[in-house]
Amino acid sequence: MYPELFRIGNFSVSTFGLMMAIAFLVGSWITAVRMKEEGLDPELAWSLLVYVMLGGVVGSKLYFAVDVHLRTGVPFTELLFAREGITWYGGLVGATLAGAVGASRNRVSIKQVMDCTAVAGAVGQSIGRLGCFLVGDDYGRASDLPWALAFPKGAPPTLETVHPTQIYEILWLLPVAFLLWKRRRSSPFLFGEYIALNGLGRIFIETLRVNPKVALGLTEPQFVGIALIVLGAGGWLFFRERARAASG
Repeated sequence: MYPELFRIGNFSVSTFGLMMAIAFLVGSWITAVRMKEEGLDPELAWSLLVYVMLGGVVGSKLYFAVDVHLRTGVPFTELLFAREGITWYGGLVGATLAGAVGASRNRVSIKQVMDCTAVAGAVGQSIGRLGCFLVGDDYGRASDLPWALAFPKGAPPTLETVHPTQIYEILWLLPVAFLLWKRRRSSPFLFGEYIALNGLGRIFIETLRVNPKVALGLTEPQFVGIALIVLGAGGWLFFRERARAASG
């Protein structure tokens, strides 16, 4: 794979960093399109980009540092300031909270803004997973399938062929993004659909990965996936009932 684009002195510019930047920019563009459709100022999407980027990065690093520190005892500050360790679920929580703060400060509906980011979230996450693939991170367990790959420069490196689970997740998320786009005018809570479908896909893809099981035969990401399904479905039902009550 191609983990490094180029170096500036001792500083390495990674393909993952590039993909993450592209994900934020493409996500903001899609959000701007959706905001225009909803009668909001599309320029707000670019203002919220700052909140979402900061919240996403801080949330992902905090999740990684706390998780690894509790499991391994590695010093928290060492993990927090390491270059590696971008955990998507922590980024989702951080970006959502920071985006809600940004929406509140700009005096627009938090729920409306969340719905405008649903398609962008699925597409942006797909681009981020492409970054994981390029640096050889988050791959699955050993496999002899025709499309299995080795990641000799991965994180960690492996010469054994494994499931390219990053690609599997992309192949799940892009149809999810298409479905969300089709449902953007009819869904009572589009963001809820996004996180629920995201969690569902991760539960099944996780069966091909190598994360340790923590309880009930499930891994930590699978428990997070279940939580996303519950939160997404619960929010969807809540807003559907509220819309019904408001209409009569």
